[in-house]
Amino acid sequence: MRHRISLCALALTAVLAAGCGSSGADGPDAASGPRTSPASAGATPPARLCATVITKWARQIYDAGDTGYGDYQSMGLSNGQYMILRDILDAARTERRRESKDAGRELIARQAREKCAARYRHGGPSGGPWV
Repeated sequence: MRHRISLCALALTAVLAAGCGSSGADGPDAASGPRTSPASAGATPPARLCATVITKWARQIYDAGDTGYGDYQSMGLSNGQYMILRDILDAARTERRRESKDAGRELIARQAREKCAARYRHGGPSGGPWV
């Protein structure tokens, strides 16, 4: 048991030391302060994330020829995003009947970008995260 505690302490020390981001007084980062992690520096804007997720699910449902929509919670969508998905699928199916399957697929990507941009134009939807 004592051996495990020593290993855990050693591992914790290594993690904390690595997380400080300092390369020493002589290093290029000495005066620049804490570093930003790559994940936070390149965070995906909400509108683009919305469009990506909706496009993925819309194309999957559209290409499979499904007439249903599925459960929005299992897709990881909010209710508002799910309503966008449904509207886009209805329009894409109409476009497929009128023009072609490819025209419907193009409509999915275009409308997902437009509708998500409108939904997140002020940073996020009002009424909570699941609206």
